[in-house]
Amino acid sequence: MSRNTRINALLLLAVAALAVLPLVLGLGDHKEEPFAGADAEAETAITEIEPDYEPWFSPLYEPPSGEVESALFALQAALGAGVLAYYFGLRRGRRQGEERASAASGAAAAPGDAPEGD
Repeated sequence: MSRNTRINALLLLAVAALAVLPLVLGLGDHKEEPFAGADAEAETAITEIEPDYEPWFSPLYEPPSGEVESALFALQAALGAGVLAYYFGLRRGRRQGEERASAASGAAAAPGDAPEGD
């Protein structure tokens, strides 16, 4: 097994462990909504500290349900991942193109291949 394959396998294992361990260990069992977002957690903490607190701003769009909100968040994450993948793929393609072009120009400029003059 090559070094890159081992690194990829370890990274995949780490990601799987990060996804599964909180479920297996029951880290959210004591909460009413164990997988609530950070916004909901912050709102709960603020209302516990200051019950009369009024937010400065209101959301521009309030999704009709938590499922729609989760779907929009997943869509946003997927679009961001797509933009990053496009950027890194474009960079890699350009670098490979430059390497091929320099290799082709280097091979064409080899001293033994040059045509002889008059």
